[in-house]
Amino acid sequence: MPTFSAADGTELAYHVHGAGVPLVCLPGGPMRASAYFGDLGGLSGHQQLIMLDLRGTGKSAIPADPESYRCDRLVEDVGALQDHLGLDSSDVLAHSAGANIAVQYAVRHERRVSKLALITPSGRAVDMEPDREMRRAVVKLRQDEPWFAEAAAAFERVGAGAGTEDDWSAIAPFFYGRWDAVAQAHSAAEETQINHDAADAFAAEGAFDPAATRAALAEFSSPVLVLAGSADLQRPPAVLAEFAALFPAAQLVVQPGAGHYPWLDDPDWFVPAVAAFLDDGL
Repeated sequence: MPTFSAADGTELAYHVHGAGVPLVCLPGGPMRASAYFGDLGGLSGHQQLIMLDLRGTGKSAIPADPESYRCDRLVEDVGALQDHLGLDSSDVLAHSAGANIAVQYAVRHERRVSKLALITPSGRAVDMEPDREMRRAVVKLRQDEPWFAEAAAAFERVGAGAGTEDDWSAIAPFFYGRWDAVAQAHSAAEETQINHDAADAFAAEGAFDPAATRAALAEFSSPVLVLAGSADLQRPPAVLAEFAALFPAAQLVVQPGAGHYPWLDDPDWFVPAVAAFLDDGL
């Protein structure tokens, strides 16, 4: 397993899948080991996937300074990985909370990002979160599912701030387009893949400067793909349309029937869509 040293000396690990043009992949969670990516539904057959284990996750070391888990400080680990790989620039893919790292890296180091693919991205770095009605609209899409009644009731309790651990478990099916054995195993693995201390520090005070980031993204000229899942409770298409509008050269694509992990729900749809963008941009 290859490793490299971050600027502060923390040893970070990454995983390589496939061959071809490198694609640096940043996981979400926040602070979830990159193992949950798998090979992104077979995208490794199109480009070489370089999957970073963020500090304190997966095979990467726990840093001496726990404040270095803060999102804005994680940004420079991306540059250190590119330096280690000998890449002046590369395509970058980020999922969910990893998008907060990616957009901050893009505005600090625009020339090092050739194309930016944001998969069901979080908008915390730009202060853009879905409201409850956006999420309710997604919930209603699943009303014919056998698990719906229990999950919908749990969703309301969570939204009201009264959710228990059991309620959070009950709403897990909403994060996937199909609540099958593959999705259930993927969801069950999350607890062992997340560094909770790091996740708590990820959004600590000072991690984000939304106004400055929005202003910088308005000048970001590289091609951007924002991929939404039509059934994604966490990042509904309505909020991701607003997110995509922050970029001057962004393309919003909505994957039918997909949840928060679209490469699991329909890899035959996901891979060609992302590969076409990486090949051609806009």
